[in-house]
This record gives sequence, structure tokens and C-alpha cells, in this order.
Amino acid sequence: MSDALIDRIAAAETLQDLDSVRVSLLGKSGEITAKLKSLGSMDPDTRAAEAPKIHALREAVITALADRKEAMETAELERKLATERVDLSLPAPENITGTVHPVSQVMDELAEIFADLGFSVAEGPEIETQWYNFTALNMPENHPARAMQDTFYLEPRTPDEEPRVLRTHTSPVQIRAGESQGAPLYAIAPGRVYRSDSDATHTPMFHQIEGLVIDRGITLGHLKWTLQTFLKAFFERDDVVLRMRPSYFPFTEPSAEVDVGWSMEKGRRVVGGQEGWMEVLGSGMVHPRVLSNMGLDPDEWQGFAFGCGIDRLAMLKYGMDDLRAFFDGDIRWLKHYGFRALDVPTLSGGVGA
Repeated sequence: MSDALIDRIAAAETLQDLDSVRVSLLGKSGEITAKLKSLGSMDPDTRAAEAPKIHALREAVITALADRKEAMETAELERKLATERVDLSLPAPENITGTVHPVSQVMDELAEIFADLGFSVAEGPEIETQWYNFTALNMPENHPARAMQDTFYLEPRTPDEEPRVLRTHTSPVQIRAGESQGAPLYAIAPGRVYRSDSDATHTPMFHQIEGLVIDRGITLGHLKWTLQTFLKAFFERDDVVLRMRPSYFPFTEPSAEVDVGWSMEKGRRVVGGQEGWMEVLGSGMVHPRVLSNMGLDPDEWQGFAFGCGIDRLAMLKYGMDDLRAFFDGDIRWLKHYGFRALDVPTLSGGVGA
């Protein structure tokens, strides 16, 4: 009897069929309900023998119904996930009041500028091995960037596995691009990065863009021209002035911090002019050891790299003064600083349109 009822449950093809089986078995006039009601008319000895069997049957049916329902709902969800897709990159309809986040807008502006310079866009995983995040970038075991207070380490999946990290920069993408594409290589790597820091100008998750050029005969002059061209196009001003100061990064040699001139306009500090200087990015010539880690011969190939925070670029260009507001999800802030869906950046129409 039990097997026959379980087979009936298993044969249900839809949730409606399954509910019909449930009613026929457990409803007011159901088969198992009738058996439970019949216990009252049995003599004590018969009731003592039959009651456990009927209750066990009822529990088995309830369990089978629940399992079958869960299996059918899971299958339906998987079907929907496979067939019902939404392209989140499509513009919102005119009657939708949502806006494009400034970070997304700036990413599009950067991609437009560097595409015009012949750069491709490279991507990589946000959960990285320590080799790609540190070692391949010429960071020794005792480098401060590996410290727990700066880096988010993940629990290893096995006792023998080295802990992976949430990438602290998009530089690992450069290593992966060099490995897979070889040279010559002209690429930018925008994306999310993670560091253990939080205040008005730092958040545990932020956005960064890095650029990499590898070719024959590359010099610091190529680097400066690329940065100057990029910053003039991004800030849409011809009076952008750069100053390069010697610095140190493990993955470049020589290395340089890049400052940009600023001036006061309508009580706000804006990029352009030379009333003062502010640091905007780091750069340098790719270290020969990093080229070797990409599988390239440093005697044949040279290159430069640079990196800066996308959020910081957005703050400088569009006048935000607190980085934390980028991630608060405050609709008032988004409406004020956001962009319309059809405000697509173009060099001809202005990247900050």
C-alpha cells in the first residue's frame, strides 16, 4: 500500500497535480484521513496493531509530498535561471527614474579614451592566488602589502592549500594578460579591488584602473605622453599639467608618482592650471623580473604601467567629497550625481556628457 501511494506522488508532473494527490490522500475525504477515522471503530487490540501502521503511512506520505514539491520547485527555478535572462547593460526605459552610477559612467569614459589610443580591456578574477597578487609582481614574502591589516585573506579550502586573497589591485590582470596574449600588448584593467581600510577617502572595496604597455623600444616619454593625453581627455581640459616625482613600487623600475595641477573655480578645487599640485596616480617602467614572470624576455621587450582609483577620478571630475557615499545607495545622492542611461560617453560628444 505504501509503495503504491509513493508511486502516485512521484508520478505527479506539476505542482497542481501534486496538490491534487495531497488532497486525495490527506484531505477531509482523503484515503489516509479515512483510515485514521476508522481507528475509532476498532476494538482495542486491533487499534493497537493498526494505529502505528496508519500513522507511519501518513508520515511517509507527508515526507514524500514535501520531497517531491522541493524537487519540482528546484527544477522550475533552474529552468527559469536558464531561460529567463535580463541584460543589465541595456538602457533603462524612459519611465524608469534610475540613474547610471558615477563609477559606471567613469569606467565607460575611460574605456572610450583608451580604446581611441589602441588599448584593449582585460579582465581577471577578484579572488586571486598570492602568486598573481604578490609574487609575480616582485613583492617579496615580507613585503608590507602582504600584511593582514591591508589584505583580506580567505580560508583555504584544504589544509595544504595556500590561502587565496581578495585582490588588492588589478595588477594581477596584467600578469595574466601578458601570459595569455604575449607581446606587444596594450591593455587596461579596470575593476573592483579590496583593502582593509575605511574613511572619507578609503573604502574596503573600491575601483581601480591600471594600464599596461609592452613593446619594443618603450620609454618614459611614451608613458608621460599617454598619461597626459588620457588626463586631458578625461577632464576635458587642455590646461592639464603633469609633474612626475621619483617613487618606489616593487613592480616598476624606475617608478614615478604623477601629480596634476589644480586651480580654484567657484570655490571648488578643480583639475587644470597650476595653483597647486595633487597626486592622481602611480606609474613606472615595468620591472624586468615582472616581464620574466609573464614569460617575456626583458632584453627584447620593455613596457610601462600605471594605475589610479576610478572612484578618486570620479570625485575629482564631478565634485564629490566623500568616497563612502558612493556605496551608501542613497537615492538622493544617486539622483544628484547619477547620469541618464543614454548619456553614453564619446570623444566627439564629450566623455563627460
